[in-house]
Amino acid sequence: MSRQNNPLSDAKNHSVQTKMVHSGTTRSQFGETSEAIYMNSGFTYADSAAAQARFEGKDPGHIYSRFTNPGVDMFQDRMAALEGAQAARATATGMAAVTTALMSQVRAGDHVVASRALFGGCRYVVEDYLPRWGVASTLVDGRDPENFSKAMRPNTKLVFLETPTNPTLELVDIRAVADIAHAHGSVLVVDNVFATPIWQKPLELGADLVVYSATKHIDGQGRALGGVILGSKKLIEGDVHTIIRQTGPSISPFNAWIMLKGLETLDLRVRKMSENAAKIADFLAEHSKVATLFYPHHQSHPQYDLGKQQMNAGSNLVAFEVKGNKQAAFECADGLGIILISNNLGDAKSIISHPATTTHQRFDEATLEELGIKQNLLRLSVGLEDVDDLIGDLAFGLDQV
Repeated sequence: MSRQNNPLSDAKNHSVQTKMVHSGTTRSQFGETSEAIYMNSGFTYADSAAAQARFEGKDPGHIYSRFTNPGVDMFQDRMAALEGAQAARATATGMAAVTTALMSQVRAGDHVVASRALFGGCRYVVEDYLPRWGVASTLVDGRDPENFSKAMRPNTKLVFLETPTNPTLELVDIRAVADIAHAHGSVLVVDNVFATPIWQKPLELGADLVVYSATKHIDGQGRALGGVILGSKKLIEGDVHTIIRQTGPSISPFNAWIMLKGLETLDLRVRKMSENAAKIADFLAEHSKVATLFYPHHQSHPQYDLGKQQMNAGSNLVAFEVKGNKQAAFECADGLGIILISNNLGDAKSIISHPATTTHQRFDEATLEELGIKQNLLRLSVGLEDVDDLIGDLAFGLDQV
């Protein structure tokens, strides 16, 4: 009996976990098990007429690896299957994904509304970069959807948010903001990095485009940079693809291959890291030297109900304020023996950072205060180590305060 007769040969019948291993795979004539890496810049054509047909879009084959490549296609297709999107495009970095997603949807004279709690680079794009090209922006407190509604203008073409936010893990009601954006004819773009595609599905909640820094959980092992944008075929194969083709924020075929390998274990890693994070959140919530805990699925979170509603788990990011000042936070971080001090996240290794002096250091004290980023705040990306080891490490670090 042919394998094609098996109903499970059709990827449409696969679970999410199976899709992360198999979706989008195309094999060369050699029948390799691991996806091939197509490290070439260009492609050949049988004749001049074939080249013309390729450039006119009549032949779906590849032209140039800046915007089409077989290995990159596999990563894009697999991400689309995981996210439940019609299409995807990969980029060189997460910030390239954000910038491309936003720039592709606006023109001079347009207006953008964004949540004020954003990663430093994302806020720069909204607050400083877009206005250079005649696109005005308004930042709002994203915790109340009504703030988005009040900020909308007749020329608002795009709404942008991240949830949970970096680094204070505030939440934004995606469905409520999507309804507001669509009522004004605007596109909603959601940065879903912290929640991961395992625990939150923005497209199902009404988002039009979803962006990821694939450098984080998707790679998950600190090896390579990458980003990805997902959404409808109309948006992705239209303006998003055009921006990538013409301006070149493209992912390397080698990095796309690394991301493919990362997707095979993404579900396992994220589930274990999130399980560890939930236990660590419980520990920190009771510690005498912790002033405040931030974790979406801990009952102390002020938006706990929303977190339970739109996230299937709390993910692996935990933030907490050490009792004291910046020196106290430094003493805690510097006392750690397992957890690394770095500014990355989503890695198999646990990582701690001090946002006020790293990822958000360009902001003045007034802006940091507005964002709730205090000098005693630490952001912890929980990894795959033994959770008892991690709790012991944190206990020692806090003892140094």
